[in-house]
Amino acid sequence: MMLVGTITAHRHFLCQSSVRNPSFSSKNRLSSLQVKCLNTEAETVRESPQQRVTIVKNGSDSLEICRVINGMWQTSGGWGRIDRESAVDAMLGYADSGLSTFDMADHYGPAEDLYGIFINRIRRERPAEMLERVRGLTKWVPPPVKMTSSYVRENIDISRKRMDVASLDMLQFHWWDYSNSGYLDALKHLTDLKEQGKIKTVALTNFDTERLQIILENGIPVVSNQVQHSIVDMRPQQRMAELCQLSEVKLITYGTVMGGLLSEKFLDTNLSIPFAGPPLNTPSLQKYKRMVDAWGGWSLFQVLLQTLKKVSLKHGVSIPTVAVRYILNQKSVGGSMVGVRLGLVQHVKDTNNVLSLVLDEEDMNSITEVSNKGKDLMSVIGDCGDEYRRA
Repeated sequence: MMLVGTITAHRHFLCQSSVRNPSFSSKNRLSSLQVKCLNTEAETVRESPQQRVTIVKNGSDSLEICRVINGMWQTSGGWGRIDRESAVDAMLGYADSGLSTFDMADHYGPAEDLYGIFINRIRRERPAEMLERVRGLTKWVPPPVKMTSSYVRENIDISRKRMDVASLDMLQFHWWDYSNSGYLDALKHLTDLKEQGKIKTVALTNFDTERLQIILENGIPVVSNQVQHSIVDMRPQQRMAELCQLSEVKLITYGTVMGGLLSEKFLDTNLSIPFAGPPLNTPSLQKYKRMVDAWGGWSLFQVLLQTLKKVSLKHGVSIPTVAVRYILNQKSVGGSMVGVRLGLVQHVKDTNNVLSLVLDEEDMNSITEVSNKGKDLMSVIGDCGDEYRRA
């Protein structure tokens, strides 16, 4: 049984990496990267909180995205019925407020179709400069079959058609089985499609550090890796962040507010008593409650919520706002996902507050102290994405 369920799934010196020897063992991979650092102020680990956007890049490939990204997993079912017209209206509202980067996947129900309707309304109803700011990041999660050029192209063309774009802003690739090296074939074909103009940037989702290293060694210019990352799940700040600092790859995080668990709603609640607390009535709440259990349990989680509440009151913001800002302040994090229940609930104010919030050293240290009281999830679960691959 998988621990958290199945997937529905520059600092001041910009580092460029090259490889001495592609055949060395995985144990020594990180230390074998040659690093050439260019002095640049293009990006920093802790960017100004007022900076709404960042650039993810690798070599000549780059894409500007919002630092807070609208996650559309919630359109896939389990969070309530989605009315298409209301959902697209909500997307326009997020874009109008400056939150114009949307994340979706081929298997998130109607997400790509909603984006296609949305982008056409942007073209018709909004000025051209807004169209230039909107970004649609999607994912491809294929079965581990033979990755031929035609198979990859046909699947990418489906997403292009659904999203009604000539070129996907970002294609984030997921692979289930590392024992099947077909993921390298797929990524090479995706890179070819990028060269043909069908994809602007190639990225990953839920890859571990070892495989990310192998992919970079093979000359595939991935710009980011989307991984689970929250105050509870700090695994990406171990091996993954080290590799990202040696390369140009940035992290895009999801699960950052743990499906809503990191909120006032769950403060001072006792879920061990039936019906005593808020129901865990969405796939994301159920998934991240299991992560809380693995980390340290509900009592320790309450200590974390109390600490976040103290910080939130100090700054006049909400607990989720503090939780997202804390992760955006971590090494190599380019952007963080906040799920949107389009047409049902909107969190535009809280989300925009993330971008203006400044956490001081005392705030950061108090949160880190509680986070460190939990178990090391790297030893419990494994590296990034291992929760999807270990029975």
